[in-house]
Amino acid sequence: MEREQIRALEIENYPVAGVDEVGRGALFGEVVAAAVILPVEQFAYLENLGVTDSKKLSAPRREQLDLLIREVAIACAIGTATVAEIDEMNILAASLLAMERAIAKLQTPPRYCLIDGNQLLRFKLIQPIPQKTIIKGDSLSLLIAAASIVAKVWRDRQMVEMAELYGGYDLAANKGYGTVKHRQAIAQLGYSDLHRQTFKIK
Repeated sequence: MEREQIRALEIENYPVAGVDEVGRGALFGEVVAAAVILPVEQFAYLENLGVTDSKKLSAPRREQLDLLIREVAIACAIGTATVAEIDEMNILAASLLAMERAIAKLQTPPRYCLIDGNQLLRFKLIQPIPQKTIIKGDSLSLLIAAASIVAKVWRDRQMVEMAELYGGYDLAANKGYGTVKHRQAIAQLGYSDLHRQTFKIK
């Protein structure tokens, strides 16, 4: 879809929740999703500030934008799926579950959801809501981009906290992803109870 078509969807179906997840490819920790509903009158303001795919932003800039997004949002919520759930049901199902949990926690229910990626939500927790998947949605939809920032900032903070409890794995730097240093630490220390057992390193 083109950016203009997505913007029309965001306005015509208001209030719309943008939904994205982070941590899907990590070796350690929960998968985290965010759902964000923004007021239409703030769309241009947030775009001008540079709200875009969180991966394209520096950590300090993500922190700044996270504060601004939360300040103006109509509703904003985090949903997670645990390491045990990831290992039990697979990472895709756990990611979709985390997304649905985020939507379920929104104080203002959305009329429509824009989901990053190509997998529709299964709506096992709440009544089905009309939804559309958008590949590379965090680059094309302001709402999904906002969700990507909120989810990334929340999970990164969680990983920094976990680094103090799970020393030796360099979590503050790698945020649970499989860097060389992280993989070397696993080889030396073994897996912790928050490492995903179905993500065995080779």
